[in-house]
Amino acid sequence: MSADLFETGLLDTAPTEVELTEVADGVYAFVQPDGGWCLSNAGLVVGDGGRSVLVDTAATEARARRLREEVLRCAGAPPRTLVNTHFHGDHTFGNHLFPEAAVVAHEQTRSDMAAAGLHLTSLWPDVCWGDIELALPEITYRDALTLHSGGVRVELLHLGPASHTTNDTAVWLPEQRVLFTGDVVMSGVTPFCVMGSVGGSLDALDRMRGLDPLVVVPGHGPVGGPEVIDANEAYFRWLRDLAREGVADGASPLQLARATGPGPFAELLDAERLVPNLHRAYAEERGAAPGERLDIPALFQEMTEYHGRLPTCRA
Repeated sequence: MSADLFETGLLDTAPTEVELTEVADGVYAFVQPDGGWCLSNAGLVVGDGGRSVLVDTAATEARARRLREEVLRCAGAPPRTLVNTHFHGDHTFGNHLFPEAAVVAHEQTRSDMAAAGLHLTSLWPDVCWGDIELALPEITYRDALTLHSGGVRVELLHLGPASHTTNDTAVWLPEQRVLFTGDVVMSGVTPFCVMGSVGGSLDALDRMRGLDPLVVVPGHGPVGGPEVIDANEAYFRWLRDLAREGVADGASPLQLARATGPGPFAELLDAERLVPNLHRAYAEERGAAPGERLDIPALFQEMTEYHGRLPTCRA
């Protein structure tokens, strides 16, 4: 299946123009262009009798309401189950607009959602977030969980101990060979592992490749195939090698980022993520455990300094 089928359009597509697109029989992707900060993807799996599983929601009330309209159009009824791939608000803030669904996630997703609250909104106060509220997962799992919805087998796999975060869930449909990766995989967008792990991301990518997916729905950016996994692996290997050189030379992550820039990945959106990613890679190079806590507000500030302004969020 060609990735060209799923290429999205204008960068500033309004919420009313985003649609669920069928990527396999009864399986849909909700792709929000251009995939940059807080413009995340969602998915829908529709089985017999319109019974459905929703994968993630959206950052703002307007975008989540648009997603709900599309779910009702494709499934004919609200979802019975909603899976959150991780705790970040751009994937979870719309949960409360699907009150009919039981929310399922990794056990740490629930605790991290509760701890983070609506903090994401304070990073971009000019975004029209709407009337949003937390709706925490009601069902949690530790390593793996299988859902059966309308005759469709949906496997939830924890990509731990840490990759994008410490609580990432891949949603795998073995019969349809469709993989929803959450933010462990980005498409045309710079990967982001400051809350997770470089090495853990590489392990997670290898594990997902071993599933042999035909269609890969990333957390951000256009849908593709296994080549999207390969592209993320190339970035993380480059990042790890760059960090090793920086540590050996005594350069700080910010100094190294300024000296090298995004290198062969300059075409990816949100290249400023290089700075916090390097901090994670440096920490691991110096022996930090995967997912060990870093000072995220300080690193966000340093990323803004490197970028010359606050990163753009068009949510």
